[in-house]
Amino acid sequence: MDVEGEAARVLVELRALGDPSRAESERRYLKSDLAHIGVPVPVLRKVAHSSVRRDPSREDLLALVHSLWTVTEEGRPVHEARMAAIEVLSRRVNVLGPADLPVAEQLIRDSVSWAYVDHLAEKVVGALVLRHPDLGTVLDAWVADPYMWIRRTAMLALLPGIRTGNPDLDRLDRFGDALIGEKEFFIRKALGWVLREHSKRDPAWVTTWVTDHITTISGVTFREAVRRLPTPAATHLQTAYRTR
Repeated sequence: MDVEGEAARVLVELRALGDPSRAESERRYLKSDLAHIGVPVPVLRKVAHSSVRRDPSREDLLALVHSLWTVTEEGRPVHEARMAAIEVLSRRVNVLGPADLPVAEQLIRDSVSWAYVDHLAEKVVGALVLRHPDLGTVLDAWVADPYMWIRRTAMLALLPGIRTGNPDLDRLDRFGDALIGEKEFFIRKALGWVLREHSKRDPAWVTTWVTDHITTISGVTFREAVRRLPTPAATHLQTAYRTR
């Protein structure tokens, strides 16, 4: 693969599809300091995936991701280029191995928004952990990391296991205990999302967990956690939450 040529092609296509008014709207919505082109996500995804129609080598994949991630415009990273890098990486995560987890970690540490972190957390980190369970010990460290987005990643990385019917309930319980007192909205939301997702398959487990944490659970986490529970369980918990 001509990595630099492919990265340049992606940028040319994205710029041709850009909408300045959309770019400004997205920049304001994301409270972003990055340069924005204004390309809808489905269109961006199609352009990015065209670069990896066939499995690239690990080296080419990582080089393409790096090239896209580091694109700048007037000294600022380009939002759509970073989104394309994440799409490329998640599309071909199958060529990565345990030793590549630090690549995803560095991208997350270089991110300042859920717009980048969430896809990396689930589709890259979560996919690697699901395929290589020993990597779960990395999540054990991340859940206590000083950087908020790394803590959020530790929780969201549990989603692939839940969605494939192989939930890591020990970590969901422990991570929930670790994050239940969080003040950060994005951490509270992530915990609620993961509980909500698990409730689709195992509402009894989530009902018990929320009951056990009813005195400390935040409103954001609680609302998400009970959203998909059966009505009797949700009603019971809502009463308990209001009267706690």
